[in-house]
Amino acid sequence: MQEQKGQVLYFSHGGGPLPLLGDPGHRAMVSFMQDLPSQLHRPDAIVVISAHWEERFPTVLGAMNPPMVYDYYGFPEEAYEFTYPAQGNPELAKRIVALLEKDCMPARIDEQRGFDHGLFVPLLLMYPEADIPVIQLSLVKGLDAATHLRVGKALKNLLSENVLIIGSGFSFHNMQAFSWKESRKVDIENDAFQDWLIDVSTGMHFNEDRERLLASWEKAPFARYCHPREEHLLPLHVCAALANCKASLIFDDYILGKRAIALKWL
Repeated sequence: MQEQKGQVLYFSHGGGPLPLLGDPGHRAMVSFMQDLPSQLHRPDAIVVISAHWEERFPTVLGAMNPPMVYDYYGFPEEAYEFTYPAQGNPELAKRIVALLEKDCMPARIDEQRGFDHGLFVPLLLMYPEADIPVIQLSLVKGLDAATHLRVGKALKNLLSENVLIIGSGFSFHNMQAFSWKESRKVDIENDAFQDWLIDVSTGMHFNEDRERLLASWEKAPFARYCHPREEHLLPLHVCAALANCKASLIFDDYILGKRAIALKWL
């Protein structure tokens, strides 16, 4: 039996560049991410499914030296000076496309696009040396939950490689409800959704039941309050289906005044 080497994470990556700018509402998240590599074995490559990239078909970043994409606005000048000079991995990008196409999913490589903040913010905290090749995988327009579960299933063979797969999103993403000051207010609606997500991801469910619950996530308590638009949740679906096992809860704290979580499979 082939040894399983892959590692899979989903985490909440915070608000734009604020984690890198010393924002007090991100202290717990920054500390967690800086310590996270100590909980992992060092990967040979990293694949990030970012909430901030949507394409008609699953699309993989294929440049050898990806540029930066500053996909935020209204921040201090230094927010547009961050660089993450990790190399890409075109060969891995090709293998991912082949796995998706083998499952009859149209897929493509984009050799022009660069790293968005869903990738470079957490990786500057986790691996600031930028010495591990990194590629990025898009979400699929329409944001259908079942489609993203299918993407994850198609990529399960990546677990035979020493690859770290990261779902970079936010388990709470209602922009109107965040606290932009350092504060923590009781939010029973968010608590109910986070507790549901933790139970589905880490509880003793059969894999097919877990998949069914994630496919119908909108039925969860206060789902649309926590995710008026689901792009920050769906990286979790890709990761859960790819790992096909229960997760461990590795972060449960506050970011921008709202409770948010991170999960680790394998």
